Amino acid sequence: MYRITLECYDVSPAEGKEAARDITEAFRLHYPDENNAICTFLDGKLRLVAENDHDPDGLNLMDEFSDNITAYVGAFDGDLKLVSVETLD
Repeated sequence: MYRITLECYDVSPAEGKEAARDITEAFRLHYPDENNAICTFLDGKLRLVAENDHDPDGLNLMDEFSDNITAYVGAFDGDLKLVSVETLD
């Protein structure tokens, strides 16, 4: 099992808080392979933390997060970064 943390920078405050709620809900409803997914917004950053057993490099989750950013933030010109991948016992 892996715990993956991703961050998306330069999100406007007008969109960030609502996008975080919408992304958390989207992962809960539409991504059954991603466990305990929580998206938060703070200081212009959307942060997604999720657990799964199939993505040791975090690339699949990054792709899914990117799709959701596009859906809930709209025109986006910021950066998306893999912060960490932790192996859980």
